[in-house]
Amino acid sequence: MSDQPAERLGPKSAEDEPVAGRRGARGLSLRAVVPNAITAAALCSGLTSIRFAVTGDWPEAIVAVLLAGVLDGLDGRIARLLKAQSRFGAELDSLADSLSFGMAPALILYMWSLQDLPRLGWFASLAFAICCALRLARFNAQIDVDEQPHKSAGFLTGVPAPVGAGLGFLPFYLWMATGLELFRNPVLVGMWLAIIAFLMISNIATLSWTSMRPRRTIRLELIALFGLVFAALLVEPWWTLIGICLVYLALMPFGWLRYARVRRQRAANSAG
Repeated sequence: MSDQPAERLGPKSAEDEPVAGRRGARGLSLRAVVPNAITAAALCSGLTSIRFAVTGDWPEAIVAVLLAGVLDGLDGRIARLLKAQSRFGAELDSLADSLSFGMAPALILYMWSLQDLPRLGWFASLAFAICCALRLARFNAQIDVDEQPHKSAGFLTGVPAPVGAGLGFLPFYLWMATGLELFRNPVLVGMWLAIIAFLMISNIATLSWTSMRPRRTIRLELIALFGLVFAALLVEPWWTLIGICLVYLALMPFGWLRYARVRRQRAANSAG
Protein backbone atom coordinates (compact mmCIF):
# COMPACT_ATOMS: atom_id res chain seq x y z
CA MET A 1 0.00 0.00 0.00
CA SER A 2 -0.18 -0.81 -0.54
CA ASP A 3 1.71 1.44 2.10
CA GLN A 4 2.04 9.37 1.85
CA PRO A 5 2.55 9.79 5.56
CA ALA A 6 1.75 6.14 5.98
CA GLU A 7 0.61 3.55 3.52
CA ARG A 8 -1.28 5.08 0.65
CA LEU A 9 -4.96 4.39 0.11
CA GLY A 10 -4.20 2.76 -3.21
CA PRO A 11 -5.17 3.56 -6.79
CA LYS A 12 -8.60 5.07 -6.86
CA SER A 13 -10.77 5.94 -9.82
CA ALA A 14 -14.16 7.60 -9.70
CA GLU A 15 -16.50 5.17 -11.42
CA ASP A 16 -19.41 7.62 -11.59
CA GLU A 17 -17.25 10.58 -12.51
CA PRO A 18 -18.82 12.72 -15.28
CA VAL A 19 -16.85 12.96 -18.49
CA ALA A 20 -15.67 16.42 -19.43
CA GLY A 21 -17.11 17.68 -22.68
CA ARG A 22 -20.52 18.41 -24.07
CA ARG A 23 -23.56 17.82 -21.92
CA GLY A 24 -24.94 14.30 -22.19
CA ALA A 25 -21.72 12.83 -23.60
CA ARG A 26 -21.28 9.18 -22.76
CA GLY A 27 -18.06 7.30 -22.11
CA LEU A 28 -15.49 6.54 -19.47
CA SER A 29 -12.79 9.02 -18.57
CA LEU A 30 -9.36 7.58 -19.35
CA ARG A 31 -7.89 9.01 -16.17
CA ALA A 32 -10.39 6.92 -14.20
CA VAL A 33 -9.01 3.75 -15.79
CA VAL A 34 -5.23 4.27 -15.80
CA PRO A 35 -4.50 3.75 -12.05
CA ASN A 36 -6.58 0.59 -11.83
CA ALA A 37 -5.03 -0.70 -15.07
CA ILE A 38 -1.61 -0.35 -13.43
CA THR A 39 -2.91 -2.27 -10.41
CA ALA A 40 -4.19 -5.00 -12.74
CA ALA A 41 -0.75 -5.15 -14.36
CA ALA A 42 0.81 -5.58 -10.90
CA LEU A 43 -1.64 -8.39 -10.19
CA CYS A 44 -0.73 -10.12 -13.46
CA SER A 45 2.96 -9.71 -12.64
CA GLY A 46 2.41 -11.42 -9.28
CA LEU A 47 0.50 -14.28 -10.90
CA THR A 48 3.18 -14.67 -13.56
CA SER A 49 5.84 -14.98 -10.86
CA ILE A 50 4.07 -18.13 -9.66
CA ARG A 51 4.10 -19.50 -13.20
CA PHE A 52 7.87 -18.91 -13.40
CA ALA A 53 8.35 -20.65 -10.05
CA VAL A 54 6.40 -23.70 -11.24
CA THR A 55 8.81 -24.09 -14.16
CA GLY A 56 11.86 -23.48 -11.96
CA ASP A 57 12.77 -20.12 -13.47
CA TRP A 58 13.70 -18.61 -10.10
CA PRO A 59 15.32 -15.31 -11.16
CA GLU A 60 12.37 -14.53 -13.43
CA ALA A 61 9.93 -15.31 -10.61
CA ILE A 62 11.70 -12.93 -8.23
CA VAL A 63 11.94 -10.17 -10.85
CA ALA A 64 8.21 -10.50 -11.56
CA VAL A 65 7.40 -9.89 -7.87
CA LEU A 66 9.80 -6.94 -7.75
CA LEU A 67 8.16 -5.53 -10.89
CA ALA A 68 4.80 -5.84 -9.15
CA GLY A 69 6.29 -3.80 -6.31
CA VAL A 70 7.37 -1.05 -8.72
CA LEU A 71 3.89 -0.94 -10.27
CA ASP A 72 2.34 -0.91 -6.79
CA GLY A 73 4.40 2.16 -5.98
CA LEU A 74 3.16 3.92 -9.10
CA ASP A 75 -0.59 3.27 -9.10
CA GLY A 76 -1.48 5.27 -6.01
CA ARG A 77 0.70 8.21 -6.96
CA ILE A 78 -0.77 8.34 -10.46
CA ALA A 79 -4.28 8.11 -8.99
CA ARG A 80 -3.61 11.12 -6.79
CA LEU A 81 -1.96 12.98 -9.66
CA LEU A 82 -4.98 12.39 -11.90
CA LYS A 83 -7.44 12.89 -9.01
CA ALA A 84 -8.89 9.47 -9.83
CA GLN A 85 -9.33 8.13 -6.29
CA SER A 86 -12.08 5.67 -5.39
CA ARG A 87 -12.84 3.04 -2.78
CA PHE A 88 -12.99 0.46 -5.57
CA GLY A 89 -9.37 1.19 -6.46
CA ALA A 90 -8.31 0.88 -2.83
CA GLU A 91 -9.95 -2.54 -2.51
CA LEU A 92 -8.50 -3.73 -5.82
CA ASP A 93 -5.06 -2.57 -4.70
CA SER A 94 -5.29 -4.53 -1.45
CA LEU A 95 -6.37 -7.70 -3.26
CA ALA A 96 -3.50 -7.34 -5.72
CA ASP A 97 -1.03 -6.72 -2.88
CA SER A 98 -2.21 -9.80 -1.01
CA LEU A 99 -1.53 -11.98 -4.02
CA SER A 100 1.65 -10.35 -5.31
CA PHE A 101 3.37 -9.79 -1.96
CA GLY A 102 1.81 -12.48 0.22
CA MET A 103 0.79 -15.59 -1.67
CA ALA A 104 3.28 -15.35 -4.55
CA PRO A 105 6.43 -15.00 -2.38
CA ALA A 106 5.17 -17.72 -0.03
CA LEU A 107 4.70 -20.16 -2.92
CA ILE A 108 7.95 -19.21 -4.63
CA LEU A 109 10.00 -19.73 -1.48
CA TYR A 110 8.17 -22.96 -0.71
CA MET A 111 8.96 -24.40 -4.13
CA TRP A 112 12.53 -23.05 -4.07
CA SER A 113 13.51 -24.26 -0.60
CA LEU A 114 10.81 -24.98 1.98
CA GLN A 115 9.36 -28.04 0.26
CA ASP A 116 12.42 -29.94 1.48
CA LEU A 117 10.88 -29.51 4.94
CA PRO A 118 7.27 -30.15 3.91
CA ARG A 119 5.31 -29.63 7.13
CA LEU A 120 7.21 -26.86 8.88
CA GLY A 121 8.11 -25.29 5.56
CA TRP A 122 4.48 -25.09 4.54
CA PHE A 123 3.53 -23.54 7.87
CA ALA A 124 6.22 -20.89 7.38
CA SER A 125 4.79 -20.11 3.94
CA LEU A 126 1.26 -19.98 5.35
CA ALA A 127 2.38 -17.66 8.15
CA PHE A 128 3.88 -15.24 5.64
CA ALA A 129 0.82 -15.21 3.37
CA ILE A 130 -1.61 -14.89 6.27
CA CYS A 131 0.34 -12.10 7.96
CA CYS A 132 0.44 -10.17 4.70
CA ALA A 133 -3.34 -10.52 4.34
CA LEU A 134 -3.86 -9.49 7.98
CA ARG A 135 -1.68 -6.44 7.52
CA LEU A 136 -3.67 -5.32 4.48
CA ALA A 137 -6.96 -5.99 6.29
CA ARG A 138 -5.76 -3.89 9.23
CA PHE A 139 -4.89 -1.06 6.89
CA ASN A 140 -8.31 -1.17 5.19
CA ALA A 141 -10.07 -1.22 8.55
CA GLN A 142 -8.19 1.93 9.62
CA ILE A 143 -8.80 3.97 6.48
CA ASP A 144 -11.62 5.97 8.09
CA VAL A 145 -10.09 6.06 11.58
CA ASP A 146 -9.10 9.60 12.57
CA GLU A 147 -6.70 8.67 15.37
CA GLN A 148 -3.66 6.99 13.83
CA PRO A 149 -0.55 7.97 15.83
CA HIS A 150 1.98 6.51 13.40
CA LYS A 151 0.34 7.94 10.30
CA SER A 152 -0.13 11.40 11.77
CA ALA A 153 3.59 11.51 12.56
CA GLY A 154 4.57 10.40 9.05
CA PHE A 155 5.45 6.80 9.93
CA LEU A 156 4.21 3.39 8.87
CA THR A 157 2.97 0.66 11.20
CA GLY A 158 5.13 -2.40 10.66
CA VAL A 159 6.89 -3.37 7.44
CA PRO A 160 4.84 -2.62 4.28
CA ALA A 161 3.72 -5.61 2.22
CA PRO A 162 5.92 -4.89 -0.87
CA VAL A 163 8.95 -4.32 1.36
CA GLY A 164 8.14 -7.50 3.28
CA ALA A 165 8.15 -9.47 0.03
CA GLY A 166 11.50 -7.98 -0.94
CA LEU A 167 13.00 -8.75 2.46
CA GLY A 168 11.57 -12.27 2.41
CA PHE A 169 13.62 -13.00 -0.70
CA LEU A 170 16.91 -12.06 1.02
CA PRO A 171 18.07 -15.73 1.29
CA PHE A 172 17.48 -16.09 -2.44
CA TYR A 173 19.52 -12.96 -3.21
CA LEU A 174 22.37 -14.35 -1.12
CA TRP A 175 22.11 -17.73 -2.85
CA MET A 176 22.25 -16.14 -6.29
CA ALA A 177 25.14 -13.82 -5.36
CA THR A 178 27.32 -16.40 -3.59
CA GLY A 179 26.20 -19.77 -4.92
CA LEU A 180 26.28 -21.17 -1.37
CA GLU A 181 23.63 -23.84 -0.72
CA LEU A 182 23.58 -22.72 2.93
CA PHE A 183 21.20 -19.92 2.00
CA ARG A 184 18.77 -22.45 0.49
CA ASN A 185 18.53 -24.38 3.75
CA PRO A 186 14.79 -24.73 4.51
CA VAL A 187 15.28 -24.22 8.26
CA LEU A 188 17.10 -20.94 7.66
CA VAL A 189 14.60 -19.77 5.03
CA GLY A 190 11.62 -20.75 7.20
CA MET A 191 12.93 -18.89 10.23
CA TRP A 192 13.67 -15.80 8.15
CA LEU A 193 10.21 -15.89 6.57
CA ALA A 194 8.59 -16.15 10.02
CA ILE A 195 10.56 -13.10 11.22
CA ILE A 196 9.45 -10.99 8.24
CA ALA A 197 5.85 -12.17 8.71
CA PHE A 198 5.97 -10.94 12.32
CA LEU A 199 7.44 -7.58 11.27
CA MET A 200 4.60 -7.04 8.77
CA ILE A 201 1.87 -7.34 11.43
CA SER A 202 3.84 -5.73 14.24
CA ASN A 203 3.09 -2.29 15.67
CA ILE A 204 6.67 -1.13 15.19
CA ALA A 205 6.94 2.34 13.69
CA THR A 206 8.88 2.21 10.42
CA LEU A 207 10.10 4.99 8.18
CA SER A 208 8.05 6.16 5.22
CA TRP A 209 9.16 8.32 2.33
CA THR A 210 7.51 11.35 3.93
CA SER A 211 9.28 10.82 7.27
CA MET A 212 12.70 10.92 5.60
CA ARG A 213 13.59 14.55 5.02
CA PRO A 214 17.27 14.94 4.13
CA ARG A 215 18.85 18.37 4.17
CA ARG A 216 18.62 20.45 1.00
CA THR A 217 22.40 20.76 0.96
CA ILE A 218 22.76 17.09 -0.04
CA ARG A 219 20.11 17.11 -2.75
CA LEU A 220 22.57 16.61 -5.62
CA GLU A 221 24.39 13.86 -3.73
CA LEU A 222 21.12 11.99 -3.24
CA ILE A 223 20.25 12.25 -6.92
CA ALA A 224 23.67 10.87 -7.80
CA LEU A 225 23.26 8.07 -5.25
CA PHE A 226 19.92 6.98 -6.72
CA GLY A 227 21.46 6.98 -10.18
CA LEU A 228 24.33 4.80 -9.01
CA VAL A 229 21.98 2.39 -7.26
CA PHE A 230 19.95 2.03 -10.44
CA ALA A 231 23.12 1.34 -12.42
CA ALA A 232 24.19 -1.21 -9.79
CA LEU A 233 20.85 -2.98 -10.18
CA LEU A 234 21.61 -3.42 -13.87
CA VAL A 235 25.20 -4.57 -13.36
CA GLU A 236 25.08 -6.51 -10.07
CA PRO A 237 21.36 -6.98 -9.29
CA TRP A 238 21.65 -9.57 -6.51
CA TRP A 239 24.39 -7.83 -4.52
CA THR A 240 22.53 -4.55 -4.92
CA LEU A 241 19.29 -6.07 -3.63
CA ILE A 242 21.22 -7.51 -0.67
CA GLY A 243 22.58 -4.04 0.05
CA ILE A 244 19.13 -2.44 -0.16
CA CYS A 245 17.71 -5.03 2.27
CA LEU A 246 20.55 -4.51 4.75
CA VAL A 247 20.17 -0.73 4.61
CA TYR A 248 16.43 -1.00 5.26
CA LEU A 249 16.97 -3.37 8.19
CA ALA A 250 19.65 -1.05 9.60
CA LEU A 251 17.25 1.92 9.39
CA MET A 252 14.49 0.15 11.32
CA PRO A 253 15.98 0.90 14.79
CA PHE A 254 16.49 4.51 13.66
CA GLY A 255 12.80 4.77 12.73
CA TRP A 256 11.77 3.30 16.07
CA LEU A 257 13.96 5.76 17.99
CA ARG A 258 12.75 8.68 15.90
CA TYR A 259 9.11 7.83 16.58
CA ALA A 260 9.88 7.41 20.30
CA ARG A 261 11.15 11.01 20.26
CA VAL A 262 7.91 12.12 18.58
CA ARG A 263 5.89 10.34 21.30
CA ARG A 264 7.88 12.09 24.02
CA GLN A 265 7.28 15.46 22.37
CA ARG A 266 3.56 14.78 22.13
CA ALA A 267 3.42 13.72 25.79
CA ALA A 268 5.27 16.88 26.81
CA ASN A 269 2.91 19.06 24.76
CA SER A 270 -0.12 17.34 26.29
CA ALA A 271 1.26 17.79 29.80
CA GLY A 272 1.99 21.44 29.10
